[in-house]
Amino acid sequence: MVQIVDTISKEDIEVISNSGDFRTRITIIKEDLNVSIFNINITSDTPKKPEPLTLKWKIPAHNVKGVWKPTTDFAKRMQADWELDHMESRISIDSPVISLFGHDDSNRHTFACSNAINKLELNAEIREEDDYFYCHVTLFLEQQSKINNYDIQLRIDVGEKHFSEALKDVSKWWESFENLKPTHVPDVALVPLYSTWYNFHQTLEENVLIEECKTAYNLGYKAIIIDDGWQTNDGNRGYDYTGDWEPERLNKTKQFVEDIHATGMKIGFWYSVPFCGKKSKAYKRFKGKFLTENHRWAPVFDPRYPEVREYLINIYKNALVDWNLDGFKLDFIDDFRLYVDTPKVNDAMDFVSINTAVDKLLTDVITTLKNINSEVFIEFRQKYVGPAMRKYGNMFRAFDCPGDATMNRVRIADIRMLAGNTAVHSDMITWHNDEKLEVAALQMVNTLFGVPQISVILKDIPKDHLEMVKFYTEYWNTNKELITKGHFTPYRPLANYPIQKVGNSKKLLVGLYDDHVVQLDKSFENLDILNAKLTESVILKNNQDFGNYNCSIFNCKGDILDKKILKLSKGILEINIPACGLVQLTKK
Repeated sequence: MVQIVDTISKEDIEVISNSGDFRTRITIIKEDLNVSIFNINITSDTPKKPEPLTLKWKIPAHNVKGVWKPTTDFAKRMQADWELDHMESRISIDSPVISLFGHDDSNRHTFACSNAINKLELNAEIREEDDYFYCHVTLFLEQQSKINNYDIQLRIDVGEKHFSEALKDVSKWWESFENLKPTHVPDVALVPLYSTWYNFHQTLEENVLIEECKTAYNLGYKAIIIDDGWQTNDGNRGYDYTGDWEPERLNKTKQFVEDIHATGMKIGFWYSVPFCGKKSKAYKRFKGKFLTENHRWAPVFDPRYPEVREYLINIYKNALVDWNLDGFKLDFIDDFRLYVDTPKVNDAMDFVSINTAVDKLLTDVITTLKNINSEVFIEFRQKYVGPAMRKYGNMFRAFDCPGDATMNRVRIADIRMLAGNTAVHSDMITWHNDEKLEVAALQMVNTLFGVPQISVILKDIPKDHLEMVKFYTEYWNTNKELITKGHFTPYRPLANYPIQKVGNSKKLLVGLYDDHVVQLDKSFENLDILNAKLTESVILKNNQDFGNYNCSIFNCKGDILDKKILKLSKGILEINIPACGLVQLTKK
């Protein structure tokens, strides 16, 4: 890596504020050539509502190829300072971190904030006049309680390392704060999962789902999420009836859960947490206690009211107790936010800040549920997969990208770098039944560095598709420890991570998603290379002689096409692997 270190001192950080009532003091918690941590203390003589305050600094644009933000997907390019959109971070949106990476994937400048609850605005933009990146963090952008003492930490990492390592270090730093301690991750959060959404949407039938679970279990799937539709006979894909959660369609709910358990599968139900449809009984009960009634889908509960939080908590508690569920998919958490018509604070509320109220709601949800079942799983999806959300959820899923294998891969990688030991799941895998086998397999192989979720009707897909699903699900289950706990590195973010690696002391798995050269600089007892593309040529570049390996080549159905001795000599080596197939190498 080519590294020119541009360290930042406290004198380099400019404080911009229009409020003369508050004083800002910057002190150093840690400072070395690689990582600096600053404490920003903001005080006033008497409690007041703070005005927006910006911390700003600049660094020269040395070897910067792109800018990584938690949910920018394909848009990891540099941003000019005349582009006005900035990144928002709050409890249920993104994470307060940005990483500038180099042309060699090196970390150039990664900065993060300790406050993952309140709304922040962050960016790193290049100015054409001087070729400097101007970085900033803006605080106090939403309604706040009056304060007279506020602290936030700013962490800046310019260390020479792969940019993904800088992000993992930020994740560990967040874990060190008492109010950001992640919740326990149960085994059920780390099993391949069957979802009903893309394959059935709201058309759910008990007998069909039970038969699908029997097939899925035999393929290696150990849990099912019953998505939207179980609670209502309305099939408009709307949310008019949300809020009551009294099942109409799957109305023999306890028996249905027992029948699913009899197949061997665990089961969780979907809930759209903030929505209270206008055709629900809850809408009349909580009239006047909504953040907005002008949402495109449904009125949004206001969690600043204690009776709203109590109502929501009891919905999940009762479902867990009455139906013996194993988990929940708690959806649309990001819609708990400030709207233009959000009512002002009144005496019936016990919180001023919406974000703090959401923190209280979700803390009480996970505490209540874990007191009943310590192994309960809670799934959240992007964008609410930040460090605060790790307190309440143990499964993070890539945001919806039906049929988009590349986006699924990118989103899994982006989540993984900040998720620590929290389970990272793919978006549900789906494809057209008439799709060519190898193209359908792209959906599977692009998700294998996360926990796979599948959403196809198994009784209807072609036999060879079923064989492909079985092979790669069994492969994932066999290598679960490696994939979920091994050292994960995604390469070339601006190229959408065409090479990914995960390894431990005994094995390395390489995923190759485009026609790039795979560089090997270390010997492993076992080496698997996933040819996750439609061309068959895989090029290895070995930096030394690694010796002889037993070599087995598989197609995407798991058929062994060739077994031989392969010598990994120093230099270039080409291996032909079938499209979406696999080579397994074991040291002789």
